[in-house]
Amino acid sequence: MQNLINIHNTLQEQTKKTIRRELLDEINWDDRIIGIKGFRGVGKTTFLIDLVKEKFLNDKTCLYVNLNNFYFAKRKIISFADEFYKTGGKTLLLDQIHKYPDWASELRTCFDNFPELKIIFSASPVLRVLEGNNQLNEIARIYHLEGLSFREYLNYQSNMNFRRYSIQEIVSNHIKIAQEITQDIKPLAFFNDYLKEGFYPYFLNNNGFYNETLLKHINLALEIDVTYLNQIDLQYLPKLRKLLQIIASQVPFSPNVSKLSADVQTSRATIMNYLRYMKNARIINMLFTNGNEDEIKKPDLVYLHNTNLMYAIDPGNISSKSLRQTFFYNQVGYQNQIKSSGKADFKVADQYHFSVGGKYSVPAEAGYFAAADMIEVGNENVIPLWLFGFLY
Repeated sequence: MQNLINIHNTLQEQTKKTIRRELLDEINWDDRIIGIKGFRGVGKTTFLIDLVKEKFLNDKTCLYVNLNNFYFAKRKIISFADEFYKTGGKTLLLDQIHKYPDWASELRTCFDNFPELKIIFSASPVLRVLEGNNQLNEIARIYHLEGLSFREYLNYQSNMNFRRYSIQEIVSNHIKIAQEITQDIKPLAFFNDYLKEGFYPYFLNNNGFYNETLLKHINLALEIDVTYLNQIDLQYLPKLRKLLQIIASQVPFSPNVSKLSADVQTSRATIMNYLRYMKNARIINMLFTNGNEDEIKKPDLVYLHNTNLMYAIDPGNISSKSLRQTFFYNQVGYQNQIKSSGKADFKVADQYHFSVGGKYSVPAEAGYFAAADMIEVGNENVIPLWLFGFLY
């Protein structure tokens, strides 16, 4: 255990650049079992280290461990937690718990046996912590660490501290909000860079290799998060890659499941499963008319999860339309329900209809809204597209 304590102490002293994630302020830290899920490279490990520095600096009752460490090939979590607890430990941070077998049953045993121990863990977005898991569904609280919003990226790049706004605030007061922001900064000067290389925090310490890093994490997500965690044989990985390439080349993609099954050479049911798996892995987003992600019904449209994925997977097939709509869905959909809209592009929170387009965009009809690119400040029901990046 001493070696793990040494690693923990060294991590507290590291000085590499990070972006403080506001999820730190949203979690109820009184819960005893807390899970942080997120895409590979989105910053889960950094989030846990920042948590140590902010709330447990030099606190010997807190310990961060990475379950990739070979120490846990011979030591069970329950045994390790028992020793930690008996020597005064109170908060155990377990990074990458999806790498560890029997994680659910051992977390439950820890919860039952060590009443004053808090466990905070990170996991793949695909890991089913609550769904169908009777051991944890009543005791664990799960949060998703999303990629950086445009607001978070802008704050870091400009050393500003703009606050977030709700969808209701933006719809009802967007002119005043945009005027206040643009008095201090030109958001559009940063917008295109964000669309290409701003959603994931790779740019902090990896200048020049952003897309290479993202491609590596996409492939790892397909190989491990989608296949291994869903118990898919690796021989089917090329079919997953083929499906993702088809989606990326045609987004927003209206799936013809019969044609896809022929192109990918697999069954219609498997195509639907693959789409759901990639959605859960935070690789794609699916748009439905009724907002329900029915496992049987095909989505109306499929988007990549964020614009950075578009530049990494198929940069030669990016249109302004797909880029704008993907940004809107990604930023708005994180905390708001999005459905198809009959006369516009999206229906948000069951009440706002949005058309998404260029600077001359107008609402599809009276009472609807337009999210317009390349404008700093809107008017009436025309709202700057960049402002939807201030929702979280």
